[in-house]
Amino acid sequence: MIIIITYMSIMGTSLQVLRTRVLTICFLLFFALCSSDEAGIVTVDVHAANQLISSGHRFIDVRTEEEFKKGHVDVQNSVNIPYMFTTPQGRVKNPTFLEQVSSVCQKEDHLVVGCQSGVRSVYATKDLLEAGFKHVSNMGGGYIAWAEKGLSVKKPEAEL
Repeated sequence: MIIIITYMSIMGTSLQVLRTRVLTICFLLFFALCSSDEAGIVTVDVHAANQLISSGHRFIDVRTEEEFKKGHVDVQNSVNIPYMFTTPQGRVKNPTFLEQVSSVCQKEDHLVVGCQSGVRSVYATKDLLEAGFKHVSNMGGGYIAWAEKGLSVKKPEAEL
């Protein structure tokens, strides 16, 4: 612990930030272990996701608005509905996520759900399936994999 605190102090990161990051990671791992029943969740790679979106599936980007504004999948028929929000205490689940999705999508719509790396989108996909959405796929690897594979992304003008 002393080594970590010393290293984080040298790197300019406060203990509170470190604690928040560790708690967020622990929460996600705990949640993953407790809800490891992923039967019914279909995960597709970014190329398959691109084909599904091109064929009419709707893309739901569940990253935060801040992440979305820094760069996102450049496809038609997409929407950004955060699954989690960043707060001073770490990330917290968006309490109106299902309501927001339901306001723009029907339960029979074909959906592809993506996030930054593919973790939040699994949970969002699970919640959507449990809420009665019939055709939901998780995009494995998320935006990072999409960009790494050279697929079309949209970034702010200053970053192009």
